[in-house]
Amino acid sequence: MSKLPSIKEIETILKEIEDPKDDRLQKYGKDSRIGVQRLIKRWMKQKREEEMQSLEFQQLCIFEKELRDEGYQYITGIDEVGRGPIAGPVVAAAVILPSTFFLPGINDSKKLSEKKRELCAKYITKHAISVGIGIVSSNEIDQINIYQATKKAMISAIHQLNVKPEYLLIDAMQLEVPYPQKSIIKGDSKSVSIAAASIMAKVTRDRMMKEYAEEYKDYGFEKNMGYGTREHLNGLKLYGATPIHRKSFAPVKDLSRMKELSDS
Repeated sequence: MSKLPSIKEIETILKEIEDPKDDRLQKYGKDSRIGVQRLIKRWMKQKREEEMQSLEFQQLCIFEKELRDEGYQYITGIDEVGRGPIAGPVVAAAVILPSTFFLPGINDSKKLSEKKRELCAKYITKHAISVGIGIVSSNEIDQINIYQATKKAMISAIHQLNVKPEYLLIDAMQLEVPYPQKSIIKGDSKSVSIAAASIMAKVTRDRMMKEYAEEYKDYGFEKNMGYGTREHLNGLKLYGATPIHRKSFAPVKDLSRMKELSDS
């Protein structure tokens, strides 16, 4: 009678198995050892999760698939981050992905952990056909308003691409550019290209805000990314506005008025 493989050996073998109909999986399923049965259950659970992720990813690629069926190749996802903060720039990204791109779990960058976003950004940078980043400063936001600044950042991101886009998928925006386009509400949860752009924009802006935090240490920029948290607002009251604060945004604007009144 042949010796049964150890539980450790079976664990190693299971990592190599992809097909639920694999003969080895069927054989180990009949093994009465509790440790082996736990490994089989864990393998089955992992495969179910992978199948679910694959189905969700396919759903995320519907817009891109339809456009490719129409003959478009360079489909560009566009998204921005930084419309709501009271400090820092607005950053947009434009991303063109190949048809073979596969990265489950990238929808809605805001729900991903910082570590996961960084890993996704690295993968996107490596596998994308092209990535463009557009940045509009807080000073320019004050001059032209956040809506126009967002559009400018998006158009700038398009110009940074090293291939000419053929079709734009944009998160909740219409742009005055000579390309066919589709505006998609909550696009980062419905389009893989927009989801990738959302990640690239957020990672880029977060890195910038962490650099600003080294220069302006009293506002907690490395944690709040320029949003009006309690720590940020306290710093604003105590130390005033920095050059990266948006002077046209409340409460920065209100604070400036109060200072002018107290100085008069």
